[in-house]
Amino acid sequence: MERQYTAVIQKRGRWYVAFVEEIPGVNTQGRTLKEARRNLKEALAMILEANRSLAERRSSHSAQREPITLEV
Repeated sequence: MERQYTAVIQKRGRWYVAFVEEIPGVNTQGRTLKEARRNLKEALAMILEANRSLAERRSSHSAQREPITLEV
């Protein structure tokens, strides 16, 4: 499954600082734009995996999971 998010990347001094607009906590930095993008993808994957794992532990076995779609 492929999803699209908005990366915000700013040059700050010698570093690029990046975060994902839609998901709090997904932020990183890199010395190059390429490195910042790569680090941001890795951070996003880690946050989504951690959030999914936490949600599974908190919910009961009878909880219903289903995809949800939103047109923006």
